[in-house]
Amino acid sequence: MKLAALFSGGKDSTYSIYKVKQMGHDVKCLVTLFPKSPNSHLLHFPTIELTKLQSKTLKIPQITSTLHSDELVEEMNVLKILLEKAKRDFQIEGLVHGGISSEFQKECFEKICRENNLEIITPLWKINAKEYMNDLIVSNFKFILTSVSSDGLDETWLGKIISTHDISQLNKLSDKYGFNLNFEGGEAETFVVDCPLFSDPVIINKSKTIWDGYRGRFEIEDASLDSNAR
Repeated sequence: MKLAALFSGGKDSTYSIYKVKQMGHDVKCLVTLFPKSPNSHLLHFPTIELTKLQSKTLKIPQITSTLHSDELVEEMNVLKILLEKAKRDFQIEGLVHGGISSEFQKECFEKICRENNLEIITPLWKINAKEYMNDLIVSNFKFILTSVSSDGLDETWLGKIISTHDISQLNKLSDKYGFNLNFEGGEAETFVVDCPLFSDPVIINKSKTIWDGYRGRFEIEDASLDSNAR
């Protein structure tokens, strides 16, 4: 099936593309909405501009739109317009998104797909969090945390490429502090710097960490693709 992928640059949307390709689907384009602020109802905010680099290394064209409001109605309307464009330009038959457990998000995306006569594929839906996080590492996904906003997650996690040992530590912290191990509740945001789908890894050339004592973010100020890494 020809698919568009709702793409934020984080682990869930990138791994979903990886999974549907394994199923034999053809991801024809990435669909990315740039939200106005972190208050978005549906969308991932940190590092969203860097999805353009990821699109290039994925070798999948990207269609984008910038939102001027955090209102759910506008987010839905703009996404509908982008999917209509994806149907015209890429003849897509369905949409893949990386939702894991948010019924609200799933219902919103299903509604838009029904209105556009598109199938919806959610390869990570209700996946076991610990198995999923370990699968990411086993599948050679390299990702960093670009924001944290939960008890148990301090500034030392920001900008760090997550390892198998880190997954074990996060699992213990998740048990102790009660956050979702896969960060489905927004406890942290991620950014994929390399994976089997990338022709070249993303290199972070300049960044800064902002921490207020409880929450923080890792701001990537400059990044590029390393064509010599393979």
